[in-house]
Amino acid sequence: MALTVNLPFRRREPPAPPHDVAAAALRSDRFRLERETDWRRLEEVVTRLEKNRIRRVSDADLLELPVLYRKAASSLAVARETSLDAATLDYLEGLVRRAALQVHGPREGFGRWMLRFLGGGWARAVREIWLDICIALAVSIAGAVAGWLLVARDDAWYYALVSSDFGDTRQPGASREVLAETLEGTKDADGLATFATYLFSHNSGVAIMAFALGFAFGVPTLLLGFYNLAIMGAMLWLFFQAGLGIDFAAWLSIHGTTELTAFLLADAAGLHIGRAMAFPGDRTLMAATQKAGRRAATVMAGVVIMLVCAGLLEGFGRQLVHVTPTRFAVGGTMLVLWLGYFTLSGRRRA
Repeated sequence: MALTVNLPFRRREPPAPPHDVAAAALRSDRFRLERETDWRRLEEVVTRLEKNRIRRVSDADLLELPVLYRKAASSLAVARETSLDAATLDYLEGLVRRAALQVHGPREGFGRWMLRFLGGGWARAVREIWLDICIALAVSIAGAVAGWLLVARDDAWYYALVSSDFGDTRQPGASREVLAETLEGTKDADGLATFATYLFSHNSGVAIMAFALGFAFGVPTLLLGFYNLAIMGAMLWLFFQAGLGIDFAAWLSIHGTTELTAFLLADAAGLHIGRAMAFPGDRTLMAATQKAGRRAATVMAGVVIMLVCAGLLEGFGRQLVHVTPTRFAVGGTMLVLWLGYFTLSGRRRA
């Protein structure tokens, strides 16, 4: 005998009577008309601020902006709860979003931020990580010395340290003439812009990697800095033993004083974050890392600027300037400018 199951019958709700729809529309219109004046005033102020026409905004409107913003946000909350018409909801959501950017967003444009950054903000951030700079500098010097001593003892280390991209004809056993040719520039400027762009891309990748590795408590950052300078130490030995040490130093200095300083700051910025994570002190790990991260990020923003300068100096200056004293003069001038900026800029006068 088959069993029958009686399913509950669900009645379909009848559509809302026309008078309920009319009442809802009337309620929506009344809600909008009661507050529309404040909304329009807020929209006008926000539009002028978005167009950088702050001079056309009166002091009264600026002082009233937070109040108008809170009123609009409150109206939006009420509109959502009472399910007002979609057009009012869309308008309020867009208005509140735009006003929030003006009330809680950044107070300055990119140009003003850049002036404040170059006017001392970057230099102060660099001075604040002086301990990390000293540690990174000591490790870098140790790397250069180690590279020199290793290759001097056994030139097989040269091939282990210096890749073929750097080595080419600059190898142990090469004649003085061959090595001297690698230090010569070019008289043709064609293609140097592309070369400078490539150099910036490569150098910025190395710097960003050194910075990013700082999150592993700074140890990989120091190892990378040690290795990079070991390469330079090996190449210094190669040219000094061929009697071209001064020429190589001049060839390197024209861009190296900027580039190596940028790498040093990138290493120090990564180490700064690593030290904050390893030794947060009285603060929580998150608070210590957040503070160190903001400072290190400021330093890295300047590192990018330095690498742009280094790319131009290496791509153009090193290739077009052939005289050793002139190369030293350019490199030395850049070093003095950077040291002077980091030492003096942004200090408040008593």
